[in-house]
Amino acid sequence: MDRFVCIHGHFYQPPRENPWLEAIEAQESAYPYHDWNERITAECYAANARARILDGENRIVEIVNNYESMSFNFGPTLLSWLELKRPDVYAAILEADRKSAERFSGHGSAIAQPYNHAILPLADPRDKATQVSWGVRDFERRFGRPPEGMWLPETAVDTASLEALAAAGIRFTILAPHQASHLRSAGGDWVAIPAEGIDPTRPYRVLLPSGTSGDDAFGDEPAVIGRGRLLQFAGRLVGAHRAHEGRRPPLALL
Repeated sequence: MDRFVCIHGHFYQPPRENPWLEAIEAQESAYPYHDWNERITAECYAANARARILDGENRIVEIVNNYESMSFNFGPTLLSWLELKRPDVYAAILEADRKSAERFSGHGSAIAQPYNHAILPLADPRDKATQVSWGVRDFERRFGRPPEGMWLPETAVDTASLEALAAAGIRFTILAPHQASHLRSAGGDWVAIPAEGIDPTRPYRVLLPSGTSGDDAFGDEPAVIGRGRLLQFAGRLVGAHRAHEGRRPPLALL
């Protein structure tokens, strides 16, 4: 049986510029780099754009752009900084979306996010619409296509937020498995989600009060991948498939 894994990467940094200087001041905790934007770019964003594939002798056999093979979103404020300070990394991110769209029948790897990483359920209706609209417009300007999905900061969601996404033409979002309590099949009755949680190997449609709808994908609990954690992450992949053995499609979303 074929097995599929979808890894989503959420990449975001808040604006660190001094508003009087319009520049980021030196941050001692980021040493030997000037600031944390530079350090995280070197250790994460640039590293993923030029990932080294090693052989058994620890020799580089290939350099790949990881963004071509994963689902991802970048915060607009971070992309603005990369565009100015690290145009090589910025270009690699845009190129990855273009190549992934060629590979997946026009569906690029990148999805959008609300512009300022706002927690949408805490925003009033006007701010919800603004955050979503600005996120969509920023995405279109950079990636040259409308976004199909949108990442919600902290996956925080309510009905009004989903309505704002649907009104902006967003087709899906990604949620955590504990955020669903009931479901039903088409024409069936509502039933409570069992104790083991929702089946994350399939998408779900949410029918909204306005009459529109959107799709939600529920990921297995998020994993943090860092130095020394690759074996634990590999175990998560195996465990995700075993937990849903026999269900179709056999997809693990992490």
